[in-house]
Amino acid sequence: MTRRLLGVLLTAVALSGCGAASNVQPATFPPQSFGPSRVPTGAAAATRAVVSQALGTKHIQLRDAQVVFRPPESPQLTAAPRLVAQAVIPEDPNHGYISIYEFADVSAATAAGREEATFIASGPGRVQFTADTRFVLRQVGQTLVFFTWSPGSTSDADFASIQEALETVGVAVPIPS
Repeated sequence: MTRRLLGVLLTAVALSGCGAASNVQPATFPPQSFGPSRVPTGAAAATRAVVSQALGTKHIQLRDAQVVFRPPESPQLTAAPRLVAQAVIPEDPNHGYISIYEFADVSAATAAGREEATFIASGPGRVQFTADTRFVLRQVGQTLVFFTWSPGSTSDADFASIQEALETVGVAVPIPS
């Protein structure tokens, strides 16, 4: 009798818990909580101007991103203040994002660039991109410029032009093969 009573009580408790749990909202975090807590300063803005000028040589405009965009990043890039701009490609308005990360000084940017390059070449990094992804990772003083595109997912030649323009900015951060 005691076993039966215990079984009934446990079932009742379990079922009442299920009802209460269905009224609980899952924990969510606002999009800004996924970004850096600091806002980029003048260095990122100056790099954005350099990027805009480089794209202008290919007759491509640059604007502030209209949507939240975050590429796969290494830990140092994830923690860095950043701004995201978008190369305006009328035939493909959902791509062309260029991330500019700002660091405390040139050596911090260099270290973060090496970390990102290593991350991209690693297994966890590589699986986040299609096999034919082209990477542009450039250091401009205390900032890093990061852009990716995939020839297999677009037929628009403007993406190759964006890559060519960005390759004239700053110094390349080599990505291991």
